[in-house]
Amino acid sequence: LWMPRGPVTAAQVWVVLLGGLGIGFFGGVTLRTRWALLFLPLLYIATVELSRLGVAGPTAAWPRLDNPFGILALIVGRGVHGLIAFPPLLLGVGLGLTWLRATEHGTGFGRAVLHQPLLIVLALIVAGLAVLNLLPARTPPILDAGGKPIPGSIAELTTVRLGGREQAILVRGRSADLPVLLYLSGGPGQSDLPFTRVLFEDLTQDFIVVGWDQRGTGKSYAALDPTQDLTLAQAVADTIELTNYLRTRFDAEKIYLLGESWGSTLGVLAVQQRPDLYHAFIGSGQMVSQRETDRRLYYDVLELAGRTGDSALRSQMLAFGAPPYADIPYPNAIVMSAYPQLETPYTPPAAYIERGTAANLGPYGVFGSEYNFIEKFNVLRGLIDMFTVMYPQLQGIDFRRDVPRLEVPVYILDGAAELAARRDLALEWYAQLDAPIKRLYTFENGGHSVAFEHFEALHRILTETVLVETSGM
Repeated sequence: LWMPRGPVTAAQVWVVLLGGLGIGFFGGVTLRTRWALLFLPLLYIATVELSRLGVAGPTAAWPRLDNPFGILALIVGRGVHGLIAFPPLLLGVGLGLTWLRATEHGTGFGRAVLHQPLLIVLALIVAGLAVLNLLPARTPPILDAGGKPIPGSIAELTTVRLGGREQAILVRGRSADLPVLLYLSGGPGQSDLPFTRVLFEDLTQDFIVVGWDQRGTGKSYAALDPTQDLTLAQAVADTIELTNYLRTRFDAEKIYLLGESWGSTLGVLAVQQRPDLYHAFIGSGQMVSQRETDRRLYYDVLELAGRTGDSALRSQMLAFGAPPYADIPYPNAIVMSAYPQLETPYTPPAAYIERGTAANLGPYGVFGSEYNFIEKFNVLRGLIDMFTVMYPQLQGIDFRRDVPRLEVPVYILDGAAELAARRDLALEWYAQLDAPIKRLYTFENGGHSVAFEHFEALHRILTETVLVETSGM
């Protein structure tokens, strides 16, 4: 009941490891039979499944093996929980039974354990899990040309209480006196902390760059529940509260806001509500209407299926029906799998490929040092569960109707190779948008994540144009 999603924090991993070991030992001694090796895990599974009833999100729902998101949800939900729970539980049962036999026959307990290879293997697995859980998350210091930490620089992972829930932020800058740039990641549900550290490192010369794992995402996955509190209005309120925290901490009247994909939606809504808090808004992979984008993508995928003769894909999309989808996120996973065939082929800048490859961050950045052992799985859990809760709430948004004007300067990074279902809407909204200053930067070899792909150009735009044009505003 305390953790129906399984362990989602390092402390909860310890509870499962040590609790499983203790319960297994007690069960082995009490039941006095090898059948405890089967009975206790089955009882554990039954108890966990009962506690999951009514819990929102694919990782807690009944597994769906007919969809990529369903398979991923099974692995990072029940799979990870089982990996952490069953080895100590089985080890405890084995130790309990061994202790009984050793006591009855008057033999040494330690010697009896060493004669059982399975117990040794289980002990090594449990010890390995414990060691992994001991490794802390960290972010490396900002270094000078000589490889030494820069005095007065900031490189920290910390948590901030937003809307009554602890949420993680990454703060990096060469000086506490620099202007603040808050980056809002995409998704909903995506965590980009390692990517902001690697790809926005140059920006730390001129900005205090802040990455944020939003409620239910990555390092903040534990804040997902109760999901009824995870609303669009609360996400905007959290953004504004974080903005005020940063303004107070760094004695800044205003900050800069950079939004990527879903983060661009969140950023526009925050700026619209509190323009007095922001110097400017920078949009990358700008979203305008999720519902209209989904509708256009639906027909694009149907057209693709017809053009390529993929009758299975066509039948699957027709079965889902036109958006808004009732079965989120499963139709979205199928549509996303078609992106490579819908996108205009392009080659991202060499600097992006080289820096990203050298960092070796892995899929979705899970190998980044900013995550501890369980948070690496939470990155993927949040991508599924937070998306499932938040995305349906975005269906009524259309900036062409709802945001005709913003009271701050607006800078849009446009990827010419972006999906037409997104890009056309962004260009349409930009053309009609009224703002004190607005500028559009188009990159022929750019896709959806323009700010990351063209991080060098972003640095130039921010320092040579945005800072210059907004410094007195």
